[in-house]
Amino acid sequence: MRGLLYYLYARRLLRQVRSRHVPRHLGIILDGNRRYALERGVPDLREAYALGADKLDDVLEWCAEIGIRAVSLWVFSTDNFRRPPTEISGILSAVESKLTLLARQPSSSRLGVRVRAVGKLDLLPDSTIAAIHAAEEATAGNRAMLLTFAVAYGGRQEIIDAVQAMLREKTKQGDDIQTIIDSVTEETIGQYLYSPDLPDPDLIIRTSGEIRLSGFLLWQSAYSEFYFCDAHWPAFRKVDFLRAVRAYQQRVRRFGG
Repeated sequence: MRGLLYYLYARRLLRQVRSRHVPRHLGIILDGNRRYALERGVPDLREAYALGADKLDDVLEWCAEIGIRAVSLWVFSTDNFRRPPTEISGILSAVESKLTLLARQPSSSRLGVRVRAVGKLDLLPDSTIAAIHAAEEATAGNRAMLLTFAVAYGGRQEIIDAVQAMLREKTKQGDDIQTIIDSVTEETIGQYLYSPDLPDPDLIIRTSGEIRLSGFLLWQSAYSEFYFCDAHWPAFRKVDFLRAVRAYQQRVRRFGG
């Protein structure tokens, strides 16, 4: 009976969400893998991160079902490098495995998922970089959904990198300091971000009950709507997803006006 009620509720939520405008770009902070493992007595964190990686398959199906065209996932931050080596290797191993599957599995083509990664990629192990390149190459022709992995990513670092790239290019062009200063605008800096072609995220979801962004898409999220979900990422359900989208649809977006 409980399963039937869940199914009917999910169907109702889906009808409601489909009747209104959905986010063009959805950002997700995948939080709670460790807590999920600890609560269930899973001793191997690699297993916990593998469960989190599997959850992505469901979420991509849900996004495709309602027509979301861009999804950005924060899977590993620059701060995560301070964690114990075994935990770092567990996270990156799960990322590599998921990228490899996305490059090979038929659902990537069926859903039209194109993969790319952004961040301080030069800090990553060679095996992770190889998995990123393989997934990007294998899915380059897909056009229905852009899936961006933020790996070794920090929002402040992205802004620093953007400003430095802009200064290097302007200096190379021979611009004087005053010309460079006068050229600094929101639009100019935006051109040097990791993903300048992506629209700003309309909705950002963070799982596991943490009510903060921690620097995710710091520049781009100025006018994003936020939804904080108590469920840990591996336990994130379709109804949680649909509730988040419905909450976004119920808000009046004024963009500072």
